[in-house]
Amino acid sequence: MGPQTRVGDYFHAMKYRAEGEDFREANNRVASALKDDDDHYHAFRDITGKMRFMAAGRVQSAMGSARATTPYNCYVSGTIEDSFVHGEGNIMQRATEAAATMRMGGGIGYDFSTLRPRGDIIRKLQSHSSGPISFMRIFNEICKCVASSGHRRGAQMGVMRVDHPDIEEFIHAKHNITELTGFNLSIAVTDEFMEAVLAGEDFDLRWGGQVYSTVHAPALWETIMRSTWDWAEPGVLFIDRINGMNNLWYCETIAATNPCGEQPLPPYGACLLGSFNATKYIVPTPGLRLDTDPAWEFDYAQLRADIPHVVRAMDNVVDRARYPLPQQRAEALNKRRMGLGVTGMANAGEALGHPYGSPGYLEWQEEVMMTIAVECYRASALLARDKGAFPLYDADKYLQGRFIAQLREVAPDVVELIERHGIRNSHLTSIAPTGTISLCADNCSSGIEPVFDYVQVRPVNTPSGQELVEVEDYGVREFGVRGRRAHEVTAREHVLVLASAQRWVDSSVSKTTNMDSSMPWEDFKDLYLTAWREGCKGCTTFNKDGKRIALLTGKSTEDAPAPEAAMPEGAMCSIDPVTGLKECG
Repeated sequence: MGPQTRVGDYFHAMKYRAEGEDFREANNRVASALKDDDDHYHAFRDITGKMRFMAAGRVQSAMGSARATTPYNCYVSGTIEDSFVHGEGNIMQRATEAAATMRMGGGIGYDFSTLRPRGDIIRKLQSHSSGPISFMRIFNEICKCVASSGHRRGAQMGVMRVDHPDIEEFIHAKHNITELTGFNLSIAVTDEFMEAVLAGEDFDLRWGGQVYSTVHAPALWETIMRSTWDWAEPGVLFIDRINGMNNLWYCETIAATNPCGEQPLPPYGACLLGSFNATKYIVPTPGLRLDTDPAWEFDYAQLRADIPHVVRAMDNVVDRARYPLPQQRAEALNKRRMGLGVTGMANAGEALGHPYGSPGYLEWQEEVMMTIAVECYRASALLARDKGAFPLYDADKYLQGRFIAQLREVAPDVVELIERHGIRNSHLTSIAPTGTISLCADNCSSGIEPVFDYVQVRPVNTPSGQELVEVEDYGVREFGVRGRRAHEVTAREHVLVLASAQRWVDSSVSKTTNMDSSMPWEDFKDLYLTAWREGCKGCTTFNKDGKRIALLTGKSTEDAPAPEAAMPEGAMCSIDPVTGLKECG
């Protein structure tokens, strides 16, 4: 039960357990806090004890604990009104709310597009606005000052629409390692802009119904691409697709995401996270004939059996959680969002004989993600039968959603259950970065990312001081498989893995496409166009030869500092300069 390696147990104890608590006791605590009855307690405890499912670190740390922390990783700020101190929702009010959220362990995202551009006249004061970037610095300093709970520093996402007049200043805002270090940055790119790029047309930058300037869309796109090539930021959010595919299209508009981008959320939105560990569903092939049969198979029956218990337990978090703000509690109770995803996919798929990114791998990954989506929606509909649908459920409108239409094609019986009973949770799936929980699960591959390397060195604090410990890849150790490593996967394969996963995720997917300077420039730009065309909701790339890693390390990647040392102050959700993976604790 629990981690089987020294490093896995060390990190689980450091991140998620109370003083003196062992893994079994921590697992019992969480299962007890989330149970409906004794049968549910024993079923869920078995699933999490054997690490077939791992709730996000916030859930493991907070539930059943005396700590005043929130089990939610993901929040988005209330709408920031265009006023410094006056009126509901002003900048300083939102900054105060952000401090309260981060203090309890929650990461938070903001849409800064609501703030007027630099130099705009403020008529009441007869002065000029200093612009959104200047106000972002206030939030940045608060993030650095707030000591977040449970070994986490503050984590923030700053979003600006591509049509905001200050978009170029936003693009260049982090072309250093000193500015806005408490933020990840993303641009909310519209379909209108992408179509203008492809058509080679001009594009208006506007705010408050007024056009401020006109730019050449391909030139602005080139500027965005150059920034991501050199600095790995800003990321790109395809905001129209996010809203068009939203199950709650009829009652909310999304403008921002949580710090790692896998949860597009409305104002005051909150979402729970957890991951099914695909490596734990790899089982020996029954009656194996060594000369003809593969050694391993994927246990879909066990996955289907586990999902109802997980959905029921995670749904209980909504009612039993601590929330930093009453508005966040109201939002969570009205919609009951959760984001259940996967980790260990590369290790599992390659144990089955599918090289990462290959056609066989993509087909298998899609089958796993479709199974999770179908069974999560089935479980939520049956839970609605027992406990009622989420309060903002509107049968006529919800069932018209584009994701539900896709679900109807493969599982009409599930949609019939929703028609009969409603559904307990507005959203059910998401793929988050899982760096820490994957390490706790004996260093299985993270999320849907490829294996980074077969052996890594991690710093571990011991009574006698810090010690560097070698950590072997799970696939090598348990399955005897040396999978394709991150540097051996082409950038296009990365994007196709992202697109394949997104098809059966109702929220979004956090994944980083790794590349280096050998990639032709036009191929790099085509990655983002491919992501848009393939239905992705966002895209992030990491160039290991870019300027950010050069400034952070001043040496080769092989000699780069340990990830904990290399992460900028205040940026708990960032791209690890050693591995190129997103890490959100």
